[in-house]
Amino acid sequence: MSTVTQAGPAVPAGSAEALSERRPLGDRGFQVLALAAGLLVLVILVLIAISTTQQATSWFTTEGFKGIFSTNWNPAANKFGAMTFVYGTAITAVIAIVLAVPVSLAIALLLTEVVPRRRARPIVYVVDLLAVVPSVVWGLWGILVFAPWVQHIYASIGSALGGVPVLGALFGPPTSGASFFTAGLILAFMITPIVTSLSREVIATVPAIDREGAYALGATRWEMIRGVVWPHSHGGIVGAVLLGLGRAMGETIAAALVIGSSPVITSHLFAPGYNMPAVIANQFGESSGVFRSALMGLGVMLFAFTIIVNVFSRAVVARSARRMRGA
Repeated sequence: MSTVTQAGPAVPAGSAEALSERRPLGDRGFQVLALAAGLLVLVILVLIAISTTQQATSWFTTEGFKGIFSTNWNPAANKFGAMTFVYGTAITAVIAIVLAVPVSLAIALLLTEVVPRRRARPIVYVVDLLAVVPSVVWGLWGILVFAPWVQHIYASIGSALGGVPVLGALFGPPTSGASFFTAGLILAFMITPIVTSLSREVIATVPAIDREGAYALGATRWEMIRGVVWPHSHGGIVGAVLLGLGRAMGETIAAALVIGSSPVITSHLFAPGYNMPAVIANQFGESSGVFRSALMGLGVMLFAFTIIVNVFSRAVVARSARRMRGA
C-alpha cells in the first residue's frame, strides 16, 4: 500500500503571509517593540487619568458639577469653585495665541519663501534654541525684568484709554505688571518658537514644481503663497497652532510667576489674575483633604482640556493629509 500525503494550499507569493514569513527576525522584533512602546504610552496616560481622578473624588463629591461653574475659591471655608481658574487659563491662552500666531507664521514664511537657505540657517538655529529654554527661566525673566518694565507701558495705555467705554474696561486703570496680559505675553514668547518650527516644516513640504508653476503663470510672491503654499499646508499649520495652544494652557511655572495670583474674574487684562496651572503650583504644598482633592480636580480638568486640544489638532492634520492624497 502506498500512502499519499496531501499538501496544504500553496501560499501566494505576494500575500501578507508570504511577506511575513520572509521578513527578517529583526524587523519583526522591531515591530513588536514599537507596538509595545506605543501601547505603554497609552497605558501610562490611562493610569495617570485614573489615579488623578481617584484623588479628585472628594472634591467632585463635595462640590459636584456646580464646583466647576462656581467662582468662590475660599479654602478657609471649604469652598472650591474652579471657574475663576478656567477663565484665567482661557484668557492667557487666547492672548498667547493671538500674539504668537501672526509672528510665527511671518517668521516661517520669511525663512522658507524669502530668505535664501544659507542665510536662513542661523535664524533657524536661534528659533530652535529658543524652543528649549526652560520655562522657569522665562518666568524669572518675566517677573524680574519684563514685568517692571512693561508696567509703565500699561500705566500709559490705561491713562489714555480709561474713559473709552469698551477699551477702558479691557485696558484702563488700575494696572499691574503681573497680570493676565503679562502672562499671555510670556506664554506667547514660549510658544512662538514651537509654532514657527512646526509651520516651517509644513511649508517646506510644498512641492517646488507647484511654486514654479504659479510663478510661470505670472503670480506674485504673495499670490503664490496665498494660492499654493496656504492650500497645501493650512492643515499642518492649524495643527501647529493647536499644539501651541495646548502648551500655553498647560504651562505652569512661568505663568505662576507672572500672572499675579488674584482669584477674580475680570475683563481687565492689565489686572492680576490666576489660572489652573498657577494655582496648582502655588497652593499644592500647603493643601490637604478636600483642598488637595480640589487641586487634583483642577489637574484633571487641565489634563482633559490639553488632551482634547491635542486630539483635535491631530485630527485636523490627518484630515488635511487625506485631502492632499485625494487631490
